[in-house]
Amino acid sequence: MPASTPLGAAAAISLAADRRPVHVIGASGRSGAALCRALAARGVPVVPVVRDARRWSLRGIDVPPRVADLRDIVALADALRDGTRIASTAHARHVPAILSASPPDAMLVCLGSTRKFTRWPDRHGNGVLNGERALLASGRPGVILHPTMIYGAEGENNVQRLAALLRRLPLIPLPAGGRALVQPIHQSDVTGALLAALASRWDTPASVVIAGPDRVSYRGFVAAVGRAAGLKRRPVVPVPAGLLMLAAPLSRLVPRLPQVGRAEIRRLLEDKAFDIAPMREQLGIEPLPLTEGLRRTFAPGPDPRAC
Repeated sequence: MPASTPLGAAAAISLAADRRPVHVIGASGRSGAALCRALAARGVPVVPVVRDARRWSLRGIDVPPRVADLRDIVALADALRDGTRIASTAHARHVPAILSASPPDAMLVCLGSTRKFTRWPDRHGNGVLNGERALLASGRPGVILHPTMIYGAEGENNVQRLAALLRRLPLIPLPAGGRALVQPIHQSDVTGALLAALASRWDTPASVVIAGPDRVSYRGFVAAVGRAAGLKRRPVVPVPAGLLMLAAPLSRLVPRLPQVGRAEIRRLLEDKAFDIAPMREQLGIEPLPLTEGLRRTFAPGPDPRAC
């Protein structure tokens, strides 16, 4: 097997030996495309399900897609008509529609988000909660994986946007000095978790948080990103969150300065750290340390684990 995302030997054999195709919903997105490449590298047949065939063509993966809008149940049911193993990297709000459109005996592996734990509910987090409830209530075999902040993907806008911000600012204003905890997960580990879930047997629906191994303060995370990007250390200045939220709209007035929304600033006040023992035990994934993940993110060339 080529150098790739870590996957237990038994799971890797099980995944490759099962010749049934994997239908990947949201295949043209970052996580979806990464999963399609990883499946293809293991010789697993893939059926990409996308809304925009042109966007899929830009991914450079030579597999014809099925086109379906997730809001069109008839088209989605046609795209999934022969599905036995379905992976959805689309927003979890679409899980009820996927359950309705997919064959009743198909296994479903989908991505949620740890946004479901936020103290400030929003449309994103509520959609994740609704999707999780639908899967757990369905009794269908499968799992919803809830990643923390994902970094290291092609074109991702978490770490790369932060690095762009660090390049533009002489100091870093953070609410409460950036003391809240974060636990980012590298894209290759998200892909590895999806692969492991597809290789596993789920007798009943489950929910699993997936995250990196390191819990760090946001202040420490900013410093780590700066080091990995080769930037000089910027001093952190504690600023009241309310003041930063008032000033957030001004970011769009500064040329080449990445925009930061009020909701993003508020979420910097809450810890986003989780127990990953279930991830390790149920999926067999040992995630990349943050320093190594950032090194690979800013290093030239592709990450071999993402293949």
